[in-house]
Amino acid sequence: MISLPLVCMQNSYGLAKTQPGGSGCGANLPIHAEEKKLFMIGKIAKVTGSLILGFLLSRGFVFLTYEVLSLKKLLQIDTQAIHQEKLKSYVYIRTTSLNPSEYQGITYHARKEIHKAVRKILETEAKIFRRPFNEQFSTFDGEDHECALWLLLKRSQSEDKEVRLQAVQDLANNSHWHDYQYGTVAQTCDQRTAIGLARSKDIDLRFFLPPPPLPKIKNDYPIEDELRLLLVSLPQTGLDPCVQYFTSLALRESSQTLAAQRGGLWCFGGNGLPYCETLSKIPSETVELFCLQALVQHSKVSSHCDKIEAKGGLQLLQRIYQLRKDSAKIQRNIIRIIGNMALDERLHSSIVRAGWVSVLAEVMKSPHVIQSSHASRALANLDRDTVKEKYPDGVYVLHPQYRSSQPIRADILFVHGLLGAAFKTWRQQDIDRRLDKKASEGEEDYSQCWPKTWLASDCPALRIISVEYDTHLSDWKAKCPVEAHRKSIAYRSNELLDKLRAAGIGDRPLVWVSHSMGGLLVKKMLVDASKNPEMDKIVNNTRGIIFYSVPHHGSQLAEYSINARYLLFPSVEVKELSKDSPALKELNDDFLSFAKDKTFSVLSFAETLPTHIGSMIKLHVVPLESAKLGIGDLIPVDVNHLNICKPKKKDAFLYQRTLKFIQDVLAQEIGD
Repeated sequence: MISLPLVCMQNSYGLAKTQPGGSGCGANLPIHAEEKKLFMIGKIAKVTGSLILGFLLSRGFVFLTYEVLSLKKLLQIDTQAIHQEKLKSYVYIRTTSLNPSEYQGITYHARKEIHKAVRKILETEAKIFRRPFNEQFSTFDGEDHECALWLLLKRSQSEDKEVRLQAVQDLANNSHWHDYQYGTVAQTCDQRTAIGLARSKDIDLRFFLPPPPLPKIKNDYPIEDELRLLLVSLPQTGLDPCVQYFTSLALRESSQTLAAQRGGLWCFGGNGLPYCETLSKIPSETVELFCLQALVQHSKVSSHCDKIEAKGGLQLLQRIYQLRKDSAKIQRNIIRIIGNMALDERLHSSIVRAGWVSVLAEVMKSPHVIQSSHASRALANLDRDTVKEKYPDGVYVLHPQYRSSQPIRADILFVHGLLGAAFKTWRQQDIDRRLDKKASEGEEDYSQCWPKTWLASDCPALRIISVEYDTHLSDWKAKCPVEAHRKSIAYRSNELLDKLRAAGIGDRPLVWVSHSMGGLLVKKMLVDASKNPEMDKIVNNTRGIIFYSVPHHGSQLAEYSINARYLLFPSVEVKELSKDSPALKELNDDFLSFAKDKTFSVLSFAETLPTHIGSMIKLHVVPLESAKLGIGDLIPVDVNHLNICKPKKKDAFLYQRTLKFIQDVLAQEIGD
């Protein structure tokens, strides 16, 4: 222990900032009567105050005498505390009032002295008998809540995983601390603790340091130029054709932007029909989006992630994220890139240093399910303390998105269909305000994703996952037209199976929930998995499958698209859905043969109403006869193809029947 003279100043927190070398707080003020009393008490304590403490040890009584320290030495700074505060330029202490009536009494000072005395005795006893010393007796001489803070920080770095996780949970549960205490945790906690706090529900964002300041850039150096240079620096040979396509597309758009800046035309090529316009202002946001989409593809390649990090990509993405707070699409693409890079544990330290943990913790609080789920995926990939699975691009955990003590008993996997997505496919049925005034009044309770809200509430012991893949009605809209076979059901089956195994699908009992073409993909994945010994777990742990209007025998949409070829240029996905297609018949026969000796249950729903596609087309997408699989129950529902998987409300038949099926097939796992 060392004694230092102190100088007290007010800091931005409204606290006293203490630095060595001064003459102390209120050094020039007169000594108050209460201070004189304390001084006299110290004299008496030094002369007459001996405290005898008896400890019952294994072989008798040991009497130790400890002389109470003089009260004039009460103001001390522990050298270990200084070491713990090495990340700061100063140490925070609470401001001391100059009002004598607010001073602590004799009991308080005596308790502190006894605490130190007992600690020394226990330390000596531990050394004599070679026993471990109880760390609850902190060396920090301060308030109780200050001791608790430092003790939790120390435990959060324990080698014992249970101790470590409990300490992070206890830190997260504190809501009564002062700003400077949250700041203390933010500055001193390690990477693992920061990630754990970010994955804690209702976490206070004061636990996190803001992203580090970035160097200023020249006004005449647009941000898209930095993105273009980053893309050019990444490997361009031996690439996946789709990565090459996205990169060349982004670089082409950047070149057109540069040309436009010199007074030319801005041509938006992209995936649709090209058109050119003269613009007074260059749409830099559009160019940035193209570049980010290319970076998303690069971030799926591990070796390219190394290059992105080495070229300062994490800092560049942070700058764009802060500049584009008004663009959810740009921010979502950036977080998607971070989530992909987080699959590589070697990059975790770089991601944390670039300030992404605080950003992700904030996005986790977003009311928008798409934004929060992207952040949740990234944090789950960073959290190696409680998450053993890894979530590749396109695999999203809807529940639980935070750390939880609730054990996971089973998995529910949602697979969307043609033109669907991981989130929007599974939203509550859209409200028509003109027809349903009651529903519009309760719009604040509208579910953007009913598996995340309703199902998670009814079955908290489930892990709920939704997958996403690109599908298109027409090749005009194909995001990657380079290789058509990528869009086939067979290709997607192999690609998704690899991702699902990385995410731990098959390790627990499993229920599949699918809509439209997604059901064909589920059947293909199960048939393929049955032929691969490494995928046995997925087959053996499947407990049930739900099909929402799945065209087992083809769809009228495919027939319409083929007949109107001049209008739609049907994509591979649509061609595969042709009525009585040999490929569909083969898939259905293979699935029925595979399922005949299996014990899983099947539930199918069929639409009975036509669907409006655009303003002119109205057709029954999946007729009742096509929705008949041949096994399990088939239930017709008076909705169209789009709404067959979108319940009107939580107590609607569609959701309640789905919930009952899940609870029945998983009764052994999630039953009370």
